[in-house]
Amino acid sequence: YPTVASWLMESAQVFHNPVCSKSRGALEILTEQGVSVDVVEYLKTPPDRATLERIVDALPDEPAALVRHDKRFGELGLDPDGYTSRAAVVGLLLAHPELMERPVVFVGERAVIARPSEKVLELLASPEK
Repeated sequence: YPTVASWLMESAQVFHNPVCSKSRGALEILTEQGVSVDVVEYLKTPPDRATLERIVDALPDEPAALVRHDKRFGELGLDPDGYTSRAAVVGLLLAHPELMERPVVFVGERAVIARPSEKVLELLASPEK
């Protein structure tokens, strides 16, 4: 991997689930790059509305990308079409933080869902605009 550019003085914030291999991989890459990491285990400390809104607004993806359409999503009987707007995604994740896609990695005010883990390098490749 390329080394972190000298302009990068900030730490990264990672919304992390330790059982997720992608989440562990993103942390490993950040550590290898010498980035100071603030780890938030979002299942132990679920994000509040303001934090979820910050995440949705910072991601380059559509709000729906933040929702995991996994077994739990199905168990809850949810329809993916009902969770595409910012408000619907934030409301769902307030009620069910386990449905948040992970890991979400912030550097400054930019964020990515690091799936695959190497996506975290996008945040390290160029300075904030």
